[in-house]
Amino acid sequence: MTMMGEPGDDGRFGEFGGRFLPESLVPACLELEKAFRSAWGDQSFRDEYAALLRDYAGRPTPVTECKRLSEQLGVRVLLKREDLTHTGSHKINNVLGQALLTKRMGKQRMVAETGAGQHGVATATAAALFGLECVVYMGEVDVERQALNVFRMQLLGAEVRPVSSGSRTLKDAINEALRDWVATVETTHYCLGSVMGPHPYPWMVRELQRVVGEEAFRQCRELLDGADPDYVMACVGGGSNAAGTFAGFVDTDAKLIGVEAAGGAAISHGIPGVVHGSKSMLLQDEHGQVVEAHSISAGLDYPGIGPEHAFLSAIGRARYVEAGDDEVLAALQLLARTEGIIPALEPAHAIAWLAREAGTDELPAGSTVLVTMSGRGDKDAEQVMGLLGPNP
Repeated sequence: MTMMGEPGDDGRFGEFGGRFLPESLVPACLELEKAFRSAWGDQSFRDEYAALLRDYAGRPTPVTECKRLSEQLGVRVLLKREDLTHTGSHKINNVLGQALLTKRMGKQRMVAETGAGQHGVATATAAALFGLECVVYMGEVDVERQALNVFRMQLLGAEVRPVSSGSRTLKDAINEALRDWVATVETTHYCLGSVMGPHPYPWMVRELQRVVGEEAFRQCRELLDGADPDYVMACVGGGSNAAGTFAGFVDTDAKLIGVEAAGGAAISHGIPGVVHGSKSMLLQDEHGQVVEAHSISAGLDYPGIGPEHAFLSAIGRARYVEAGDDEVLAALQLLARTEGIIPALEPAHAIAWLAREAGTDELPAGSTVLVTMSGRGDKDAEQVMGLLGPNP
């Protein structure tokens, strides 16, 4: 297996990944792998996908130099602006590819899970564009804290089904989406939103997000006179924006940094285990039961991490750190007031670690840092206002 290339036998990244599924779902995953391999090797599919990214999603997104923030922190900060895509996050890159694949497979319906709502909005958007039926599963806790995105999904014609089991967050929404897929696989494609789940999802979603890193690599080379950033950073829940970003820089000397939520830091505090069809690092108790994650950010409120991230950590190619809720809120305000960019709570985790460590041995003064701004802050404005007050 090459670095961030195709996984090994049975979808493994080293010891991580694979397919741990009930027998009823194995044929669906095999069908999906075959369909994706065929599509990804078909130049007409790739051309149609690239045209959608360009003409509908608004790619390429720019790299923005943050001069005031850089001056304040003593490091050169560049942002890869996924917040400027149609729907406001990187999620659209993956979903447009999977929607095209759904049509190619002759299916009429997509189901999806969502935490922060951005993947749900992107899926509802693509379903409307292609005339597909769309059902989005969302934990009741997230339905409440992401009411705006629920309304957006419904406005786009999707049905949002609240999930009341377990912690009523992202993990439980995935469980329900998988159950739906088992029951309706003949007509339904499960549009999974991150680099997790059974093979081929971690590989497929990373390939559909690779455009982020490949664009950023070229843009940084141009901006930095042929050099690469010293550090490449992204927030990590399941980890699709980070995987897509890292794929563009994994063969350079750039240090890769993934920032998890302190209350859901699977690399820092987890142990190997199986969840949602693959083996990865997972928050568990001494009895092997999944420990609920906690994060101010609905998109990072997940007890595991994508298996390829677990592999990159195990071999030492990427490092995974964490940021807590209070410093994330402070980082959101810092970026807003220095650069006029209000980030989503998810990428604000990366800004928080950057602000904390800039000028230390962790992130020496004068370093150049690329941060993937995976989403914009509109969706979190009401939640943040409730925490900071109307006049922060």
